[in-house]
Amino acid sequence: MNPRIRLILGILLILFGAVWFLQGLSVLPGTFMRGSTLWTVIGAAVAVGGLLLLSNRRS
Repeated sequence: MNPRIRLILGILLILFGAVWFLQGLSVLPGTFMRGSTLWTVIGAAVAVGGLLLLSNRRS
């Protein structure tokens, strides 16, 4: 994968994951995600996926 695309995708995943995580914890105002444990878990998983994508920059 192109390193620039990997960087952009990793950053986007971290940002989206963080927003979903914080909405799930009721820290950020939001929509149906607010206060939902499901979105807290999904947000954490997406953010970790973004971190892994950024940390694996061999190619």
